[in-house]
Amino acid sequence: MNRIIVIGGGIAGLSAAYYAKKNIPDATITVIESDVRWGGKITTDRVSFDDGQFIIEGGPDTFLASKPWGVALCKELGLGERLHGTNPNQKNTYVLHRNKLEPLPDGLAMMIPTNVEAILKTHLVSWFGKARMGFDFVQPAKAVNGDESLGTFVSRRLGREAYENLIEPLMSGIYAGDGDQLSLASTFPYLRDLEAKYGSLARGALKMRAQSVGAKHASPLQGSRSAFLTPTTGLAEIVEALIKHLQSNDVSLRLNTSVSKIAKIDARYIVKLEDDSSFEFDSVILATPAYVSGTLLASLDPELAMTLKSIPYASTATVSLAYRQSDLPRPLDGYGYVIPRRAGRKALACTWTSTKFPHRAPEGYALIRVFVGRAGQDIPWNENELLELAREELKLTLGISAEPLLSRVFMWEKAMPQYNLGHPEILKRIEAALESHPGLALAGNGYRGIGIPDCIHSGELAVKKIVENSLSPILTIL
Repeated sequence: MNRIIVIGGGIAGLSAAYYAKKNIPDATITVIESDVRWGGKITTDRVSFDDGQFIIEGGPDTFLASKPWGVALCKELGLGERLHGTNPNQKNTYVLHRNKLEPLPDGLAMMIPTNVEAILKTHLVSWFGKARMGFDFVQPAKAVNGDESLGTFVSRRLGREAYENLIEPLMSGIYAGDGDQLSLASTFPYLRDLEAKYGSLARGALKMRAQSVGAKHASPLQGSRSAFLTPTTGLAEIVEALIKHLQSNDVSLRLNTSVSKIAKIDARYIVKLEDDSSFEFDSVILATPAYVSGTLLASLDPELAMTLKSIPYASTATVSLAYRQSDLPRPLDGYGYVIPRRAGRKALACTWTSTKFPHRAPEGYALIRVFVGRAGQDIPWNENELLELAREELKLTLGISAEPLLSRVFMWEKAMPQYNLGHPEILKRIEAALESHPGLALAGNGYRGIGIPDCIHSGELAVKKIVENSLSPILTIL
Protein backbone atom coordinates (compact mmCIF):
# COMPACT_ATOMS: atom_id res chain seq x y z
CA MET A 1 0.00 0.00 0.00
CA ASN A 2 1.35 3.46 -0.91
CA ARG A 3 2.20 5.42 2.21
CA ILE A 4 2.41 9.17 1.61
CA ILE A 5 3.32 11.91 4.04
CA VAL A 6 2.75 15.60 3.37
CA ILE A 7 4.89 17.84 5.55
CA GLY A 8 3.35 21.30 5.87
CA GLY A 9 -0.29 22.14 6.43
CA GLY A 10 -0.63 25.35 4.43
CA ILE A 11 -2.75 25.61 1.30
CA ALA A 12 -0.09 23.83 -0.79
CA GLY A 13 0.19 20.89 1.60
CA LEU A 14 -3.54 20.50 2.11
CA SER A 15 -4.09 20.67 -1.64
CA ALA A 16 -1.41 18.03 -2.16
CA ALA A 17 -3.20 15.74 0.29
CA TYR A 18 -6.50 16.41 -1.47
CA TYR A 19 -5.13 15.51 -4.90
CA ALA A 20 -3.23 12.53 -3.51
CA LYS A 21 -6.46 11.05 -2.14
CA LYS A 22 -8.24 11.89 -5.39
CA ASN A 23 -5.63 10.29 -7.65
CA ILE A 24 -4.35 7.48 -5.38
CA PRO A 25 -7.51 6.44 -3.49
CA ASP A 26 -5.95 3.39 -1.82
CA ALA A 27 -3.00 5.35 -0.43
CA THR A 28 -2.50 5.90 3.28
CA ILE A 29 -1.98 9.65 3.62
CA THR A 30 -0.65 11.60 6.58
CA VAL A 31 -0.40 15.39 6.84
CA ILE A 32 1.65 16.97 9.59
CA GLU A 33 2.01 20.61 10.54
CA SER A 34 4.31 22.15 13.15
CA ASP A 35 1.87 24.94 14.00
CA VAL A 36 -1.23 24.65 16.19
CA ARG A 37 -3.55 25.40 13.26
CA TRP A 38 -3.99 24.59 9.59
CA GLY A 39 -3.75 27.01 6.70
CA GLY A 40 -0.27 28.49 6.88
CA LYS A 41 -0.44 32.11 5.73
CA ILE A 42 -4.20 31.83 5.24
CA THR A 43 -5.86 32.89 8.46
CA THR A 44 -9.21 34.64 8.86
CA ASP A 45 -10.41 36.36 12.02
CA ARG A 46 -14.21 36.73 12.11
CA VAL A 47 -15.22 39.32 14.68
CA SER A 48 -18.86 39.92 15.61
CA PHE A 49 -19.57 43.62 16.03
CA ASP A 50 -22.73 45.70 16.30
CA ASP A 51 -25.09 43.13 14.74
CA GLY A 52 -22.57 42.55 11.97
CA GLN A 53 -19.17 41.01 11.40
CA PHE A 54 -15.67 42.08 10.51
CA ILE A 55 -13.88 39.55 8.31
CA ILE A 56 -10.17 40.16 8.81
CA GLU A 57 -7.58 38.38 6.70
CA GLY A 58 -4.15 38.00 8.23
CA GLY A 59 -2.36 36.93 5.07
CA PRO A 60 -3.67 36.95 1.50
CA ASP A 61 -7.18 38.37 1.17
CA THR A 62 -8.13 37.15 -2.30
CA PHE A 63 -6.92 35.09 -5.25
CA LEU A 64 -6.63 35.55 -9.00
CA ALA A 65 -9.59 34.28 -11.00
CA SER A 66 -7.52 34.02 -14.18
CA LYS A 67 -5.39 31.21 -12.79
CA PRO A 68 -7.84 28.30 -12.92
CA TRP A 69 -6.61 26.11 -10.08
CA GLY A 70 -8.12 28.16 -7.24
CA VAL A 71 -11.61 28.34 -8.78
CA ALA A 72 -11.46 24.66 -9.76
CA LEU A 73 -10.63 23.50 -6.23
CA CYS A 74 -13.29 25.76 -4.70
CA LYS A 75 -15.90 24.27 -7.02
CA GLU A 76 -14.84 20.72 -6.17
CA LEU A 77 -15.15 21.55 -2.47
CA GLY A 78 -18.64 23.00 -2.97
CA LEU A 79 -17.56 26.62 -2.53
CA GLY A 80 -18.21 27.79 -6.09
CA GLU A 81 -21.43 29.61 -5.23
CA ARG A 82 -19.76 31.33 -2.28
CA LEU A 83 -17.08 33.13 -4.28
CA HIS A 84 -17.34 36.93 -4.33
CA GLY A 85 -15.65 39.32 -6.71
CA THR A 86 -14.37 42.75 -5.80
CA ASN A 87 -16.71 45.72 -5.62
CA PRO A 88 -17.40 46.77 -9.24
CA ASN A 89 -18.76 50.21 -8.29
CA GLN A 90 -15.68 51.76 -6.64
CA LYS A 91 -12.61 50.39 -8.38
CA ASN A 92 -10.21 53.30 -7.89
CA THR A 93 -6.65 52.45 -7.00
CA TYR A 94 -4.20 55.15 -5.96
CA VAL A 95 -0.45 55.61 -5.87
CA LEU A 96 1.23 57.69 -3.18
CA HIS A 97 3.13 60.38 -5.07
CA ARG A 98 4.77 63.36 -3.38
CA ASN A 99 2.71 62.66 -0.26
CA LYS A 100 -0.57 62.80 -2.21
CA LEU A 101 -2.82 60.04 -3.51
CA GLU A 102 -2.89 60.11 -7.30
CA PRO A 103 -5.28 57.82 -9.21
CA LEU A 104 -3.67 54.98 -11.09
CA PRO A 105 -4.34 55.72 -14.77
CA ASP A 106 -6.94 53.65 -16.58
CA GLY A 107 -5.94 51.18 -19.24
CA LEU A 108 -3.30 49.19 -17.39
CA ALA A 109 -3.30 45.78 -19.07
CA MET A 110 -1.01 43.21 -17.43
CA MET A 111 0.64 46.16 -15.64
CA ILE A 112 1.42 47.86 -18.98
CA PRO A 113 -0.15 51.29 -19.77
CA THR A 114 -2.29 51.12 -22.92
CA ASN A 115 -4.57 54.20 -22.61
CA VAL A 116 -2.64 57.13 -24.11
CA GLU A 117 -5.20 59.72 -22.98
CA ALA A 118 -5.07 58.46 -19.39
CA ILE A 119 -1.27 58.54 -19.38
CA LEU A 120 -1.26 62.09 -20.71
CA LYS A 121 -3.57 63.18 -17.87
CA THR A 122 -1.81 61.43 -15.00
CA HIS A 123 0.30 63.38 -12.50
CA LEU A 124 2.37 60.29 -11.68
CA VAL A 125 4.75 60.80 -14.60
CA SER A 126 6.30 64.06 -15.85
CA TRP A 127 5.95 65.20 -19.45
CA PHE A 128 9.47 64.04 -20.12
CA GLY A 129 8.60 60.66 -18.60
CA LYS A 130 5.46 60.43 -20.75
CA ALA A 131 7.47 61.15 -23.88
CA ARG A 132 9.93 58.44 -22.86
CA MET A 133 7.05 55.97 -22.41
CA GLY A 134 5.88 56.71 -25.95
CA PHE A 135 9.28 55.58 -27.21
CA ASP A 136 8.09 52.02 -26.51
CA PHE A 137 6.02 52.15 -29.72
CA VAL A 138 9.05 52.73 -31.94
CA GLN A 139 11.89 51.19 -29.95
CA PRO A 140 12.89 47.86 -31.55
CA ALA A 141 12.96 44.69 -29.50
CA LYS A 142 16.34 43.98 -27.97
CA ALA A 143 17.93 40.57 -28.17
CA VAL A 144 18.98 39.79 -24.61
CA ASN A 145 21.13 36.77 -23.89
CA GLY A 146 19.65 35.28 -20.75
CA ASP A 147 17.49 36.79 -18.04
CA GLU A 148 17.30 40.39 -16.86
CA SER A 149 15.73 42.08 -13.87
CA LEU A 150 12.19 43.39 -13.99
CA GLY A 151 13.45 46.89 -13.19
CA THR A 152 16.01 46.84 -15.98
CA PHE A 153 13.52 45.54 -18.52
CA VAL A 154 10.69 47.99 -17.77
CA SER A 155 13.13 50.91 -17.53
CA ARG A 156 14.54 49.93 -20.91
CA ARG A 157 11.12 49.82 -22.53
CA LEU A 158 9.17 52.57 -20.72
CA GLY A 159 11.79 54.63 -18.92
CA ARG A 160 12.93 54.70 -15.30
CA GLU A 161 10.32 57.21 -14.17
CA ALA A 162 7.43 55.04 -15.39
CA TYR A 163 8.99 52.05 -13.70
CA GLU A 164 9.48 53.76 -10.33
CA ASN A 165 6.12 55.57 -10.22
CA LEU A 166 3.78 53.11 -11.95
CA ILE A 167 5.13 49.59 -12.30
CA GLU A 168 7.33 49.18 -9.22
CA PRO A 169 4.60 49.90 -6.63
CA LEU A 170 2.23 47.46 -8.34
CA MET A 171 4.92 44.81 -8.53
CA SER A 172 5.86 45.34 -4.88
CA GLY A 173 2.25 44.77 -3.90
CA ILE A 174 2.56 41.27 -5.36
CA TYR A 175 6.09 40.16 -4.50
CA ALA A 176 7.20 42.59 -1.76
CA GLY A 177 10.44 42.52 -3.73
CA ASP A 178 13.10 44.73 -5.24
CA GLY A 179 12.35 44.96 -8.94
CA ASP A 180 16.02 45.61 -9.71
CA GLN A 181 16.76 42.16 -8.29
CA LEU A 182 13.67 40.18 -9.33
CA SER A 183 14.01 37.84 -12.30
CA LEU A 184 11.83 38.84 -15.24
CA ALA A 185 11.69 35.21 -16.40
CA SER A 186 10.38 34.05 -13.01
CA THR A 187 7.91 36.87 -12.31
CA PHE A 188 6.51 38.37 -15.51
CA PRO A 189 7.86 36.28 -18.41
CA TYR A 190 5.03 37.42 -20.69
CA LEU A 191 6.56 40.91 -20.83
CA ARG A 192 9.59 39.59 -22.71
CA ASP A 193 7.21 37.62 -24.96
CA LEU A 194 5.26 40.80 -25.78
CA GLU A 195 8.45 42.62 -26.69
CA ALA A 196 9.66 39.78 -28.92
CA LYS A 197 6.31 39.21 -30.65
CA TYR A 198 4.98 42.74 -31.05
CA GLY A 199 8.07 44.91 -30.71
CA SER A 200 6.20 47.03 -28.17
CA LEU A 201 4.83 46.32 -24.69
CA ALA A 202 1.82 48.62 -25.14
CA ARG A 203 0.97 47.23 -28.59
CA GLY A 204 1.23 43.67 -27.31
CA ALA A 205 -0.81 44.38 -24.17
CA LEU A 206 -3.57 45.91 -26.30
CA LYS A 207 -3.67 42.81 -28.49
CA MET A 208 -3.75 40.46 -25.50
CA ARG A 209 -6.46 42.47 -23.76
CA ALA A 210 -8.64 42.41 -26.90
CA GLN A 211 -8.24 38.63 -27.12
CA SER A 212 -9.05 38.25 -23.41
CA VAL A 213 -12.21 40.37 -23.68
CA GLY A 214 -13.32 38.42 -26.72
CA ALA A 215 -12.80 35.11 -24.96
CA LYS A 216 -14.87 36.25 -21.97
CA HIS A 217 -17.73 37.35 -24.17
CA ALA A 218 -17.59 34.07 -26.06
CA SER A 219 -17.61 31.89 -22.94
CA PRO A 220 -18.73 33.73 -19.81
CA LEU A 221 -17.79 31.99 -16.57
CA GLN A 222 -18.96 32.55 -13.05
CA GLY A 223 -16.75 35.18 -11.46
CA SER A 224 -15.11 36.12 -14.76
CA ARG A 225 -16.16 39.76 -14.36
CA SER A 226 -13.84 40.14 -11.41
CA ALA A 227 -10.10 39.61 -11.54
CA PHE A 228 -10.05 38.59 -7.87
CA LEU A 229 -12.27 36.26 -5.85
CA THR A 230 -12.77 35.29 -2.23
CA PRO A 231 -15.27 33.12 -0.30
CA THR A 232 -18.06 34.84 1.63
CA THR A 233 -16.52 34.64 5.11
CA GLY A 234 -12.88 34.68 4.11
CA LEU A 235 -10.22 32.50 2.59
CA ALA A 236 -10.25 30.27 5.67
CA GLU A 237 -13.36 28.70 4.14
CA ILE A 238 -11.08 26.92 1.66
CA VAL A 239 -8.89 25.57 4.45
CA GLU A 240 -11.91 24.51 6.50
CA ALA A 241 -13.46 22.73 3.52
CA LEU A 242 -10.20 20.93 2.77
CA ILE A 243 -9.82 19.76 6.36
CA LYS A 244 -13.40 18.51 6.44
CA HIS A 245 -12.91 16.65 3.15
CA LEU A 246 -9.63 15.07 4.24
CA GLN A 247 -11.04 13.96 7.58
CA SER A 248 -14.04 12.36 5.90
CA ASN A 249 -11.69 10.47 3.58
CA ASP A 250 -9.56 8.97 6.36
CA VAL A 251 -6.52 11.19 5.88
CA SER A 252 -4.49 11.36 9.10
CA LEU A 253 -4.04 14.99 10.21
CA ARG A 254 -1.55 15.91 12.92
CA LEU A 255 -0.97 19.42 14.22
CA ASN A 256 1.83 20.59 16.52
CA THR A 257 4.15 17.97 15.03
CA SER A 258 7.65 18.92 13.88
CA VAL A 259 10.04 16.99 11.66
CA SER A 260 13.76 17.03 12.43
CA LYS A 261 15.20 15.02 9.54
CA ILE A 262 14.37 13.01 6.43
CA ALA A 263 16.52 10.00 5.58
CA LYS A 264 16.27 7.15 3.11
CA ILE A 265 16.75 3.39 3.33
CA ASP A 266 16.50 1.63 -0.02
CA ALA A 267 13.30 3.01 -1.57
CA ARG A 268 11.72 4.00 1.75
CA TYR A 269 11.84 7.44 3.32
CA ILE A 270 12.40 7.69 7.05
CA VAL A 271 10.78 10.76 8.60
CA LYS A 272 12.16 11.52 12.02
CA LEU A 273 10.15 13.78 14.34
CA GLU A 274 11.42 16.19 16.97
CA ASP A 275 10.33 13.75 19.71
CA ASP A 276 12.79 11.18 18.22
CA SER A 277 10.04 8.94 16.87
CA SER A 278 10.37 7.94 13.22
CA PHE A 279 8.10 6.54 10.52
CA GLU A 280 8.53 4.98 7.10
CA PHE A 281 6.85 6.26 3.94
CA ASP A 282 6.97 5.43 0.26
CA SER A 283 6.55 9.06 -0.77
CA VAL A 284 7.21 12.46 0.82
CA ILE A 285 5.77 15.80 -0.27
CA LEU A 286 7.54 18.75 1.33
CA ALA A 287 5.13 21.69 1.39
CA THR A 288 7.28 23.84 3.64
CA PRO A 289 9.24 27.01 2.80
CA ALA A 290 12.28 26.22 0.66
CA TYR A 291 14.72 26.99 3.48
CA VAL A 292 12.84 24.64 5.83
CA SER A 293 12.78 21.91 3.20
CA GLY A 294 16.54 22.43 2.78
CA THR A 295 17.12 21.93 6.49
CA LEU A 296 15.08 18.70 6.53
CA LEU A 297 16.95 17.31 3.51
CA ALA A 298 20.45 18.27 4.70
CA SER A 299 21.56 14.73 5.49
CA LEU A 300 19.70 13.09 2.60
CA ASP A 301 21.05 15.38 -0.14
CA PRO A 302 23.38 18.19 1.00
CA GLU A 303 23.62 19.75 -2.47
CA LEU A 304 19.84 19.89 -2.92
CA ALA A 305 19.54 21.30 0.60
CA MET A 306 21.98 24.11 -0.17
CA THR A 307 20.14 24.94 -3.38
CA LEU A 308 16.82 25.17 -1.55
CA LYS A 309 18.33 27.37 1.13
CA SER A 310 19.67 29.75 -1.51
CA ILE A 311 16.16 31.05 -2.27
CA PRO A 312 15.85 34.31 -0.26
CA TYR A 313 12.72 35.31 1.64
CA ALA A 314 11.38 38.63 2.91
CA SER A 315 9.45 39.17 6.13
CA THR A 316 6.12 40.98 6.03
CA ALA A 317 3.25 41.98 8.30
CA THR A 318 -0.35 43.10 7.96
CA VAL A 319 -2.20 45.42 10.32
CA SER A 320 -5.99 45.68 10.07
CA LEU A 321 -7.88 48.51 11.76
CA ALA A 322 -11.61 49.17 12.03
CA TYR A 323 -13.25 52.60 12.31
CA ARG A 324 -16.63 54.21 12.16
CA GLN A 325 -17.04 55.70 8.72
CA SER A 326 -18.02 58.96 10.41
CA ASP A 327 -14.50 59.12 11.89
CA LEU A 328 -12.84 59.14 8.48
CA PRO A 329 -11.85 62.54 7.01
CA ARG A 330 -12.32 61.28 3.45
CA PRO A 331 -14.39 58.56 1.79
CA LEU A 332 -12.66 55.29 0.98
CA ASP A 333 -13.64 55.48 -2.68
CA GLY A 334 -11.62 52.59 -4.03
CA TYR A 335 -9.56 49.52 -3.28
CA GLY A 336 -6.72 51.44 -1.64
CA TYR A 337 -3.25 52.64 -2.57
CA VAL A 338 0.27 51.40 -3.17
CA ILE A 339 3.48 53.10 -2.08
CA PRO A 340 6.55 53.26 -4.33
CA ARG A 341 9.87 52.21 -2.84
CA ARG A 342 11.27 55.64 -3.68
CA ALA A 343 8.73 57.28 -1.34
CA GLY A 344 10.73 55.97 1.61
CA ARG A 345 7.67 55.00 3.64
CA LYS A 346 7.77 52.05 6.02
CA ALA A 347 4.45 50.78 4.68
CA LEU A 348 4.13 49.00 1.35
CA ALA A 349 0.42 49.44 0.59
CA CYS A 350 -2.96 50.07 2.14
CA THR A 351 -6.13 48.18 1.24
CA TRP A 352 -9.54 49.72 1.91
CA THR A 353 -11.01 46.32 2.69
CA SER A 354 -14.56 47.43 3.37
CA THR A 355 -14.73 49.07 -0.05
CA LYS A 356 -12.98 46.31 -1.93
CA PHE A 357 -15.25 43.70 -0.29
CA PRO A 358 -18.22 45.50 1.35
CA HIS A 359 -19.42 42.31 3.06
CA ARG A 360 -16.30 42.27 5.23
CA ALA A 361 -17.47 45.04 7.56
CA PRO A 362 -20.83 45.94 9.16
CA GLU A 363 -22.72 48.80 7.56
CA GLY A 364 -21.47 52.16 8.75
CA TYR A 365 -17.99 50.87 9.55
CA ALA A 366 -14.71 50.82 7.66
CA LEU A 367 -12.01 48.17 7.66
CA ILE A 368 -8.51 49.15 6.49
CA ARG A 369 -5.42 46.99 6.13
CA VAL A 370 -1.82 48.23 6.03
CA PHE A 371 0.94 46.09 4.53
CA VAL A 372 4.45 46.38 5.95
CA GLY A 373 7.71 44.84 4.79
CA ARG A 374 9.55 44.48 1.51
CA ALA A 375 12.87 43.04 0.37
CA GLY A 376 15.80 44.97 1.79
CA GLN A 377 13.71 46.68 4.46
CA ASP A 378 13.87 45.92 8.17
CA ILE A 379 10.53 46.10 9.95
CA PRO A 380 9.78 46.23 13.68
CA TRP A 381 9.05 42.73 14.93
CA ASN A 382 6.67 43.81 17.64
CA GLU A 383 2.88 44.05 17.52
CA ASN A 384 2.66 47.40 19.29
CA GLU A 385 5.30 48.99 17.06
CA LEU A 386 3.63 47.66 13.92
CA LEU A 387 0.28 49.00 15.08
CA GLU A 388 1.79 52.43 15.68
CA LEU A 389 3.49 52.29 12.29
CA ALA A 390 0.16 51.55 10.61
CA ARG A 391 -1.65 54.30 12.49
CA GLU A 392 1.09 56.76 11.56
CA GLU A 393 0.69 55.82 7.89
CA LEU A 394 -3.08 56.32 8.02
CA LYS A 395 -2.69 59.67 9.74
CA LEU A 396 -0.07 60.91 7.25
CA THR A 397 -1.90 59.81 4.12
CA LEU A 398 -5.61 59.72 5.04
CA GLY A 399 -5.70 62.10 7.99
CA ILE A 400 -7.19 59.46 10.32
CA SER A 401 -6.49 60.37 13.95
CA ALA A 402 -9.37 58.53 15.64
CA GLU A 403 -8.73 55.52 17.85
CA PRO A 404 -9.46 52.29 15.96
CA LEU A 405 -12.41 50.31 17.29
CA LEU A 406 -10.37 47.15 16.93
CA SER A 407 -7.07 46.10 15.41
CA ARG A 408 -5.33 42.91 14.41
CA VAL A 409 -1.61 42.47 13.71
CA PHE A 410 -0.21 39.47 11.83
CA MET A 411 3.55 38.98 11.48
CA TRP A 412 4.99 36.70 8.81
CA GLU A 413 8.68 36.01 9.24
CA LYS A 414 10.48 34.97 6.03
CA ALA A 415 7.14 34.49 4.30
CA MET A 416 7.66 35.95 0.82
CA PRO A 417 10.09 34.10 -1.47
CA GLN A 418 12.11 36.37 -3.73
CA TYR A 419 12.39 35.17 -7.31
CA ASN A 420 15.62 37.06 -7.89
CA LEU A 421 17.99 36.85 -10.84
CA GLY A 422 19.23 33.28 -11.07
CA HIS A 423 15.93 31.78 -9.88
CA PRO A 424 15.31 29.84 -13.13
CA GLU A 425 18.74 28.20 -12.75
CA ILE A 426 17.94 27.34 -9.12
CA LEU A 427 14.77 25.58 -10.27
CA LYS A 428 16.71 23.58 -12.85
CA ARG A 429 19.18 22.40 -10.20
CA ILE A 430 16.31 21.43 -7.90
CA GLU A 431 14.60 19.43 -10.65
CA ALA A 432 17.83 17.66 -11.56
CA ALA A 433 18.46 16.73 -7.92
CA LEU A 434 14.91 15.42 -7.45
CA GLU A 435 15.43 12.94 -10.29
CA SER A 436 17.66 11.02 -7.89
CA HIS A 437 14.87 10.80 -5.33
CA PRO A 438 11.75 9.10 -6.72
CA GLY A 439 8.88 9.58 -4.33
CA LEU A 440 10.14 12.97 -3.11
CA ALA A 441 8.34 16.11 -4.31
CA LEU A 442 8.20 19.79 -3.37
CA ALA A 443 5.22 22.14 -3.19
CA GLY A 444 4.65 25.70 -2.06
CA ASN A 445 5.19 29.31 -3.06
CA GLY A 446 8.97 29.19 -3.24
CA TYR A 447 9.23 27.91 -6.77
CA ARG A 448 6.85 28.86 -9.59
CA GLY A 449 4.24 31.21 -8.21
CA ILE A 450 3.37 32.85 -4.92
CA GLY A 451 -0.44 33.17 -5.16
CA ILE A 452 -3.05 30.80 -3.78
CA PRO A 453 -3.86 29.22 -7.17
CA ASP A 454 -0.12 28.68 -7.75
CA CYS A 455 0.23 26.95 -4.38
CA ILE A 456 -2.78 24.74 -5.08
CA HIS A 457 -1.32 23.82 -8.46
CA SER A 458 2.06 23.07 -6.90
CA GLY A 459 0.39 20.52 -4.62
CA GLU A 460 -1.34 18.94 -7.60
CA LEU A 461 1.94 18.77 -9.56
CA ALA A 462 3.73 17.21 -6.58
CA VAL A 463 1.18 14.40 -6.55
CA LYS A 464 1.54 13.99 -10.31
CA LYS A 465 5.30 13.53 -9.88
CA ILE A 466 4.76 10.86 -7.26
CA VAL A 467 2.22 9.03 -9.41
CA GLU A 468 4.54 9.10 -12.43
CA ASN A 469 7.46 7.83 -10.37
CA SER A 470 5.40 4.99 -8.95
CA LEU A 471 4.44 3.93 -12.48
CA SER A 472 7.99 4.07 -13.86
CA PRO A 473 9.11 0.62 -12.60
CA ILE A 474 5.95 -0.96 -14.00
CA LEU A 475 6.45 0.70 -17.37
CA THR A 476 10.08 -0.44 -17.41
CA ILE A 477 9.06 -4.06 -16.81
CA LEU A 478 6.39 -3.89 -19.51
